[in-house]
Amino acid sequence: MKKALSSIALGLLLIGCECTDTCQNVDANASATPGSPGHFKYTVKDRVFFNFDSATLSADDKKSLEAQAGWLKVYSSTTATVEGKCDSRGTSEYNLALGARRANAVEKQLVKLGVDKNRLKTISYGKEKLEVVGDGEAVHAQNRVAITVIN
Repeated sequence: MKKALSSIALGLLLIGCECTDTCQNVDANASATPGSPGHFKYTVKDRVFFNFDSATLSADDKKSLEAQAGWLKVYSSTTATVEGKCDSRGTSEYNLALGARRANAVEKQLVKLGVDKNRLKTISYGKEKLEVVGDGEAVHAQNRVAITVIN
């Protein structure tokens, strides 16, 4: 009787549990086909973060980009777009320019690490496509980013 009740309780718990997109992506990425966008996101860090009003790559960012470049060299038929983004402060025009500088800094580093420039595109979203909505430094820091997206 206890086993039956435990099974029912577990079933109800699982039915009521909602899995977010992040949860679903982890499961999907774990079994992603090598060379696919999901495989890239699962095996290497797809983003680097910037200080306020900066497009300078840190030493940690450069290590992340080394991993990205290594993956891109192994899967040489893939292309990527580097998306530059900013937090919500500042004008749209300023943030579009800053996002472009961030995306270009990543592209330049990937090329320096041996990725063919013809396989890379850059785009700036400025503050138009925030990663995290809200206020405060922790939120702003998540939006000061360049994300490498496999096409």
